[in-house]
Amino acid sequence: MKLTKTIFFAVAILCRINGHAQTQPSQLPFWNYKLGFKERVDDLVGRLTLEEKVAQMLNHAPAIPRLGIPAYDWWNEVLHGVARTPFKTTVYPQAIAMAATWDTTALYTMADQSAMEGRAIHNKAIASGKTGERYWGLTYWTPNINIFRDPRWGRGQETYGEDPFLTAMLGKAFVHGLQGDDPKYLKAAACAKHYAIHSGPEPSRHEFNVDVSAQDLWETYLPAFKELVTDAHVAGVMCAYNAFRKQPCCGSDLLMIDILRNQWKFNGYVTSDCWAIDDFFKHHKTHTNAETASADAVFHGTDVECGTDAYLSLVKAVKDGIIKESQITVSVKRLFMIRMQLGMFDPASEVVYAQTPTSVLESGEHKAQALKMAQESIVLLKNENNTLPLSKSLKKIAVVGPNAENSIAVLGNYNGTPSEIVTALNGIGQKVSSDTKVVYEQAVNFTNDTLLAFTDISAQCAYEGKHGFKAEYFANRQLGASPIVVNENEIDHFWQEGQQVTGSIKANDFSARYTTNFTAGEDGYITFQVQGDDGYKFMINDKEVINAWERNRWGARTYRLDTKKGEVYKLVLEYWQGDGKASVALKAGKFVKTDFNALANRLADADAIIFVGGISPQLEGEEMKVDYPGFNGGDRTSILLPSVQTELLKTLQKTGKPVVFVMMTGSAIAMPWESVHIPAIVNAWYGGQSAGTAIADVLFGDYNPSGRLPVTFYKSDADLGSFEDYSMNNRTYRYFKGEPLYPFGYGLSYTSFQYKNLVIPAAVKANANIPVDVTVTNTGKRAGEEVVQLYISYQGQSFKVARKALKGFKRIHLKPGETSIVHFTLTAKELAVANANGKMICPAGKLVISVGGGQPGVKNIPTGNVLQKDIKIN
Repeated sequence: MKLTKTIFFAVAILCRINGHAQTQPSQLPFWNYKLGFKERVDDLVGRLTLEEKVAQMLNHAPAIPRLGIPAYDWWNEVLHGVARTPFKTTVYPQAIAMAATWDTTALYTMADQSAMEGRAIHNKAIASGKTGERYWGLTYWTPNINIFRDPRWGRGQETYGEDPFLTAMLGKAFVHGLQGDDPKYLKAAACAKHYAIHSGPEPSRHEFNVDVSAQDLWETYLPAFKELVTDAHVAGVMCAYNAFRKQPCCGSDLLMIDILRNQWKFNGYVTSDCWAIDDFFKHHKTHTNAETASADAVFHGTDVECGTDAYLSLVKAVKDGIIKESQITVSVKRLFMIRMQLGMFDPASEVVYAQTPTSVLESGEHKAQALKMAQESIVLLKNENNTLPLSKSLKKIAVVGPNAENSIAVLGNYNGTPSEIVTALNGIGQKVSSDTKVVYEQAVNFTNDTLLAFTDISAQCAYEGKHGFKAEYFANRQLGASPIVVNENEIDHFWQEGQQVTGSIKANDFSARYTTNFTAGEDGYITFQVQGDDGYKFMINDKEVINAWERNRWGARTYRLDTKKGEVYKLVLEYWQGDGKASVALKAGKFVKTDFNALANRLADADAIIFVGGISPQLEGEEMKVDYPGFNGGDRTSILLPSVQTELLKTLQKTGKPVVFVMMTGSAIAMPWESVHIPAIVNAWYGGQSAGTAIADVLFGDYNPSGRLPVTFYKSDADLGSFEDYSMNNRTYRYFKGEPLYPFGYGLSYTSFQYKNLVIPAAVKANANIPVDVTVTNTGKRAGEEVVQLYISYQGQSFKVARKALKGFKRIHLKPGETSIVHFTLTAKELAVANANGKMICPAGKLVISVGGGQPGVKNIPTGNVLQKDIKIN
């Protein structure tokens, strides 16, 4: 017995050496799912060293093997469907297009479905040990609820438009759908970005300083963030690149401490925008180095650093006394609380979402929702003499334009990759009868009329006795040693980040070299075009002729080679991929200038001409190397439709055939000539994987258009102030004093609606609820959906107020002759406006309430379609 006791105590002592070091990780309290999350988080973080805590504050948090904690990458995207994974996922319409639906239920459903697809992918990550890989996690850095204050901003396509109320309601629906309603676990974690006062310009975003009035801050830039933090309980917030009042947003006293943490009581996590901490000392010059910048960001509540590893300097900052370890602990506890709430430390049997199968990816229900939202998003801007809908039995339809067969445009940005993409040309071809001839001509690029007519050069390419290209793939960006070598007939690749390239090489920080010998088939010339994401270099006979060794976002560059028949030219294309998706292509041909008159003659026998133009995410987006006329760095320098498209439309119009302009865009386009002379104009945005089907459904009458503009379409650049001026003076429909081309909230239908009996009380006390009722009747011959909109306008106030402001909307479906009574309740929150000091008040005096199919006081809205009454606030 004594010997047994001795052995027992010896074993016990050994097991307790170094605290819990010898305890099995699974037996530690933080792994016990029956305990409360706070107790578990306290236990987990209490076991970490300073170095381990700091490492967890990077977006690529490493594993902690001694505690059984797996690696995790916080960076993931779900702007309009799960993005950038190696899996095929459902791609819904771009965010600005979803905003054009004015349909909160649809946003909720889309987010719910996306979260389930994300769960299926994360479950695969767990099963395959890939939780530490980017875009496999459950923390999504969406939605983008910045206000689209200026149509030149290239990232405006990622937002829900220019109005704070519409943005807040759609954002809230998205967060609820994504995070779910389980009483214990989050389905996924949403993140409201970019906090705050952020909307371009893109080229200067890393050093730009913003200052706005207290009134604009609280009435325009903060309401959506407040709604998502205090009402929707969003899990995360991303702080922006730019500075606010000379402090980087991620280190702003007012934004991060006073408002977010103290006033709004936000207890979730905050991530920096990617590389934003480096901006503190590299661009804003507010800090001297990574150590001081990181300490200040954490002091202001920035828990995760994305993109770089400046936060690793926090270890030294603690030892140097710049910041206390207890402050680091606060951030790390927030991070592990989110992971706990996502069920990452609990058995799958306890977390219903952890059992989501991969069969949800691109399920029939999800595809149907993507199509439904694409249909709802399309805005009919003009339909003179009922040009639309077109007959499906027309003998010949011409489909023309740079977006007609552009699969990149329909996907927008921050997108996933679906199994099937329906372009406008595809959709139209599938819609018409077999007797209808559909002809296609691209005719123009977005900004010029000279096209590269590609030819197949594969038969003229060979190396080492083999046809095609010698393709060498390297598992690094430097074209390092030991490549995987394969033979390829052509170079035309697209990979999502993390997708298999070849063998063990994944599309993440890889490079490639393609080599061949090209034998010229004639005396003359040939033009080579290289297109790709990130960087590439093209050499002919060892001479560098194209160099885009930089982030280039679908950039295409060309080189003309004068040739002699039979002569051999050595071709080498080198490529590297950084962050995001990867693509590289080498094509060849000759440039041909389009003869507009000859084109019109070829199409003269068409019964209708559908021009599919506008712009594309190839031109507008995030920090892009684009310098085409009218575009700069991802932003636009002009909101006019590129002139080459207007000139082509003028030529097409002269044929005397009905011309329909289908416009794809992520932002407002000024089209003064088109709005007068083209009989039918349809705004189709970037409609997602089923964009072409939805476009055809509208054009041929299988769907009655019901989209409404979430932004103002101005007449010209002269309507816009300085892009760098963040004041709301004369911006958006709320303050714009001019006449818009197409107003916010506008959209036509194939049927008609009549509004009657607007019922509101004559007077109410300040801060009291105001009930509003209106009767809406479908007076046309087709069933349709109407978006009923409610606006308020305070009169005679001593401080600046919006000319009008959206405070309610409802989408309703009515059959021909059907009537519905629509009810709203305006609460003190909707009635409040910001005074000059930024205080939200419900002012006494005269208030005008308008209800209808659009804004009050604009000429585009049909007569009698907007009702308004005055009410006295006592």
